[in-house]
Amino acid sequence: MFIVYALYSPSHNKIYIGFTENLDKRLERHNKLNTKGYTTRFRPWSVVYTEPHESKADALRREKELKSSRGREFIWQKVHEQYPN
Repeated sequence: MFIVYALYSPSHNKIYIGFTENLDKRLERHNKLNTKGYTTRFRPWSVVYTEPHESKADALRREKELKSSRGREFIWQKVHEQYPN
């Protein structure tokens, strides 16, 4: 089972979209202090959306869709539902 997920950084108003087999472990890595990469600059992250997929290929396809303009609009709607002004 693969999970496509979207994270939100309220302190920086940023979103991040990815996929993993273990969401808890992956979120921990995104928020861990001694890591490198894009997400380290915008900690802490919260999960705002998840979607399960049976295959890696399906998860990759959906991740790509969510990273499109229309997909990002969808994720921002989820963010605004959970973090109203």
